[in-house]
Amino acid sequence: MEFAESLRLSWRAIRSHKLRSILTTLGVVIGVAAVITFVTLGTSLRADVLGQVGADRTPNVYVWASPAGQEGGGPGAGAQPVFTASDVDAIRNLSGVESVVARGVVPTAAVSAGGQTVAQRQVIATSPSYFDSGGFAEGRAFREGSREVVLNEQAAGLFSPSVEVGDNVTLRLATGNSVEAEVVGLLNGSSGGGAFEGLGQSQPLVFVPTDPFYRTTLEVPGSGESQRVYPTLTVVAEDFAAVPETKASVQAYLENESDAAKLVPGNYEFSAETDQDLVDQIKELLNTLTNFVTGIAVISLVVGSIGIANIMLVSVTERTKEIGIMKAVGAQNRDVLQLFLLEAAMLGLFGSVLGTPVGVLGAYAAAQYIGLSLVLPYEWFAIAVAVGILVGILAGLYPAWNAAKTDPIDALRYE
Repeated sequence: MEFAESLRLSWRAIRSHKLRSILTTLGVVIGVAAVITFVTLGTSLRADVLGQVGADRTPNVYVWASPAGQEGGGPGAGAQPVFTASDVDAIRNLSGVESVVARGVVPTAAVSAGGQTVAQRQVIATSPSYFDSGGFAEGRAFREGSREVVLNEQAAGLFSPSVEVGDNVTLRLATGNSVEAEVVGLLNGSSGGGAFEGLGQSQPLVFVPTDPFYRTTLEVPGSGESQRVYPTLTVVAEDFAAVPETKASVQAYLENESDAAKLVPGNYEFSAETDQDLVDQIKELLNTLTNFVTGIAVISLVVGSIGIANIMLVSVTERTKEIGIMKAVGAQNRDVLQLFLLEAAMLGLFGSVLGTPVGVLGAYAAAQYIGLSLVLPYEWFAIAVAVGILVGILAGLYPAWNAAKTDPIDALRYE
């Protein structure tokens, strides 16, 4: 039997049971639409998040020491103050390094301004070079050795009215002492975080100069000298091309020559990450999430395939006598097999072709609701059509094989 003739007979069988065919196809439509919806949302979410993170990418290497094998918490999680002032100077002199910004934490109980007091468990001690990239809504960076502070937008908004440049704030330290300082800079909403404060920069942050606020010191073994020690360093490379080499040289220095290697606890290890490392981690996380949700959606596609298999078995039973007549006039097993496989494949094809635009509409509605820009994964449209046909063929394989093996004499006797 010619392929065109098998196609015509399959289409006639589908049209002769319109309602049954529509309901069977509907299962595939729902399955394909669910997959397209979730894949499109996952692609859109990934593009949105990576677009925001990638836009702020800098040639930085973030360095800290944390428990070996620790996962989660982000860069700087579990960091111990082990990097001495000598380490900072030595790293600054490495090839490819433009600058090194040390950062420490000063434990506090609260911050007061304008007669109001709010809880604040810590302020960040760093150097003026931390703000070399700008990001000020108004004001400037503090000066080393001065009682000056810089606040981000969220910290300034803790008070009513908001703190402004020129106002004084009082830092109540965890030791019980209080220090009054002048606000000299306010960072805009998209600045003042960096990798160590979280990519969202949504928490209130108060920055102070290491001198005179930061007083964490340790005696370096072998030298008998006490130095300030910092838990995290930001090493700024000369350009993006120098980042890999800078990362490798910093790690080599820390492990072999640094004071930090003598101060770090035995179960700790040095970690160094770049902005690109962080972007890759986020990308992997989003891909895992998208694959998981898409896997759940595939279940509905499996249900749709079961519907095709069921309806094809019914079709074989209803057309037993027709199969017998076909074989009696010379049709081969492969002709019967081809006829029923084509019918199943057409049901799968119609379901996937209809399900694709339905899935795009569903993704568009969801993206509008949550405020995402829609990014269409066009390759998945072709995959959806191919999967729909494959689902139809696999679902119709057993019924078609069953029909092909039908004995023509028994089929002609069938009532």
